Amino acid sequence: MCLFFYTCMGEIMKIYLDYLKLHLKSILEYKLSFILSLCSQVLVFFTYYFLIITMFQKFSNLQGYNLYEILLTFSIIHFGFSMNETFARGIDQFDSLIVDGSFDRLLLRPRNILLQVVGYQIDYTKLARVIQSIIIMIISLIKLEIEWSILKVITLILMLFSSIAIFFGIFLLAASYCFLTVQGLEVRNVFTDGGKNIAQYPIGIFNKYFVKIFTYIIPYACVNYYPLMYFIGKSDNVLYGFLPIIVLIYLIPCFLIFNKGSKNYLSTGS
Repeated sequence: MCLFFYTCMGEIMKIYLDYLKLHLKSILEYKLSFILSLCSQVLVFFTYYFLIITMFQKFSNLQGYNLYEILLTFSIIHFGFSMNETFARGIDQFDSLIVDGSFDRLLLRPRNILLQVVGYQIDYTKLARVIQSIIIMIISLIKLEIEWSILKVITLILMLFSSIAIFFGIFLLAASYCFLTVQGLEVRNVFTDGGKNIAQYPIGIFNKYFVKIFTYIIPYACVNYYPLMYFIGKSDNVLYGFLPIIVLIYLIPCFLIFNKGSKNYLSTGS
């Protein structure tokens, strides 16, 4: 059983690496365009960053959170979002695959359909945002002078992985919605861009109803609010450090819903 699993995973990774190489070759055909796009991504990202810096020039803290605690929250959420925009752009733009009939062609190929969708489009220009998120995260960790332990290292790793997982899960749900309505852009934007803009700050600063929604329905709070409280020493509850695992479990129904939708899919021209 384990051998079969590793064989399948190896095959999936091999195919995905082929997609990465293919898209890299394609984008390097137009080097100047690629460089200009990277620069634009840098500028866009730093508008968010400078907004936070400007806010803290007026206020010393935000409901008990200092600048670097906010920047750590900001960087973790933007890391996960940017990783998805870079390496899973196909699922992010799934509605366009439905509209132009590309999804129909993917269904005819003898490969895993989700892998094909994810690898259909890879946006290397968004790597600029990934790198910027990592830089801001490192600066924040240095400035915060965290009392490191094995558990806190595990918590940070879980926060990063769950940040990637939650956006991938939402992209999957939005893609599944496209099976019903074809266009899912606005629904996706509400929960991805909207969620990102809220979750880049500690959820606890918002109304208690927001906290409940983003804990029990869309678990952003399990990515970087409760774990953050333990990580930066605002809570001694060790269990908070393991709450990101809930987000990884949250992926399971997202996969099942997408799989169900793809099996029941009828072409837009039918």
